[in-house]
Amino acid sequence: MLRFSKKADYALIALKDLASRPGRSSSAREIAGRYDIPVELMAKVLQRLARMGVVASHQGTRGGYHLARDAARISVAEVIEAIDGPVLVIACSDEDECCDQYAKCNVRDPLWRLKDRIVQSLAAFTIDELADEAPDPMPVTVVRRPPEPAYPAPSPADR
Repeated sequence: MLRFSKKADYALIALKDLASRPGRSSSAREIAGRYDIPVELMAKVLQRLARMGVVASHQGTRGGYHLARDAARISVAEVIEAIDGPVLVIACSDEDECCDQYAKCNVRDPLWRLKDRIVQSLAAFTIDELADEAPDPMPVTVVRRPPEPAYPAPSPADR
């Protein structure tokens, strides 16, 4: 199962919050308070995002954090990797041959390709899209059945 860490969840929550308040800064305490997240953990997450260039901070009475660039230019993949490191689907990597099954594994390469597709999807999904409250309409396909053939009711003679 692909699952983000709590820190990654909190990072996405914070970035969505900042994206929904363009032009305004928020402190770690303010963001943590809005979502009932421990302040210390939110501060660590925001500091890591600042080191990675996703958010910027400034001091002062109106200090706090804001997005370092447009939300449409920050991908979910970038955020996940900033917080948790590379996205992994299986435990082994192409440099790690310590698995007993490495030489005979028949699913490693297909699962690496799957991981690449997952990362591509995460890279295509931006914080701007995450902050967009209007869901995309689901495509609907209407399939019409051909009409049932009209069979005449059996006559008493046919019974």
